[in-house]
Amino acid sequence: MNIIIPLILGILIGYLLRGKVKVNTESLMSASVVLLVLLMGMKAGSVEIRAIEVLKSSLVITIMTIAGSLILAKITWRD
Repeated sequence: MNIIIPLILGILIGYLLRGKVKVNTESLMSASVVLLVLLMGMKAGSVEIRAIEVLKSSLVITIMTIAGSLILAKITWRD
């Protein structure tokens, strides 16, 4: 219900104001997305995890994935 009521309210306001008022919503939406990402990052950062171990394993997986892609590209490359 937290999301349904504002959504319906926004639809109704947009329907009533269509063609009458031109509002630049692009900057408002961009600011909302940035704020959402910031809040998600704050929430994710507050969770206690073994960050160094996770970082190490993530880097190993990333490096191995890139290396595997390069090796496969080298093997399958046709001149």
